[in-house]
Amino acid sequence: MFASKAIVQLIANPFVGPLTNRIGYSIPMFSGFVIMFTSTIFFAFGESYEILLIARMVQGIGSACSSVSGMGMLAVTYPDDQERCHAMGIALGGLALGVLVGPPFGGVMYQFVGKEVPFLILAGLALLDGALQLTALTPRVRPESQQGTSLKTLLKDPYILIAAGSITFSNMGIAMLEPSLPLWMIDTMNAPQWQQGAAFLPASISYLIGTNIFGSLAYKIGRWLSALVGMTIVAICLVTIPFATNILHLIVPNFGLGFAIGMVDSSMLPIMGHLVDLRHVSIYGSVYAITDVAFCLGFAIGPALSGSIVKGIGFGGMLWIIGSINLLYAPLLYFLRNPPAKEEKMSLVMNDKTPVQYVTYNQNSKDGEYTTDDEYFY
Repeated sequence: MFASKAIVQLIANPFVGPLTNRIGYSIPMFSGFVIMFTSTIFFAFGESYEILLIARMVQGIGSACSSVSGMGMLAVTYPDDQERCHAMGIALGGLALGVLVGPPFGGVMYQFVGKEVPFLILAGLALLDGALQLTALTPRVRPESQQGTSLKTLLKDPYILIAAGSITFSNMGIAMLEPSLPLWMIDTMNAPQWQQGAAFLPASISYLIGTNIFGSLAYKIGRWLSALVGMTIVAICLVTIPFATNILHLIVPNFGLGFAIGMVDSSMLPIMGHLVDLRHVSIYGSVYAITDVAFCLGFAIGPALSGSIVKGIGFGGMLWIIGSINLLYAPLLYFLRNPPAKEEKMSLVMNDKTPVQYVTYNQNSKDGEYTTDDEYFY
């Protein structure tokens, strides 16, 4: 049931991305709200496994619409690279806040008032979100003025693939922990249920902190370097988790894990838009469909493989494998340090001659003199 959302979202993303090129971002985003609202109502009143499974799968379609169009809209709204980094850091902070608040909210509400109430509250919040979208975004068809680069072409770009792989492998670590860490805590610590859920709180809190800090800082220090350091910290934190003997020992590695994943995500999301600006047509739906696919791959493959890997080589062996993958992959991010523009993109810039006025300041003048010349900018 849990994996079905990521699988459906994975399938839907390649369709949502090109769709935003044809009709704009606002309608897919509003459609995502409608679909998420519907799935939440299904969760509230569904009683059978089949109904809940359908609700979870529908949720995947809504998430694909919301995330792809949301990230694309941010990329268009903030064309300046530094502002885009900051805006996407805030957006990822919203994601972290949902992950942080969701489990304790759902657990407390379920225990004291029943299954339906938390979902009905979420449905009410979704209606508020829909009203805000209608007011602020006024959803309507806004096709892009030019044809975006095809999904197939973007998937052939090695720089985009490096960035996507970084997102997948860094998130796969926490995805593998979600189903396996509680079981390992029961076996090794005899941990009660509240500890099994609380173990993930440090990661959620630090992800919120990391995305907000590195949304802006990654631009200053180099996003490739921020992600490289982040993947290295992910590897270190993963391999130290099996040494814990009680829940207090899990606080530091889980906190570091969430913070490091925040470093990677807040660096790679804006760099995806930058790569499209640099090497392709500046239309963002398809590249952020690839980004969301990268997230979904991590959260689909991780839980699917964790059970069989733990059974075969143990919990510690699983974390050593995914930690080693992160450590070995991290140096590839050096290639994102200064990615080249494609020749055809450069030729378009060179052929676009826009008249500008150069202003020269005369430093030798007492009062300061300015001279102007009409030139052409290439």
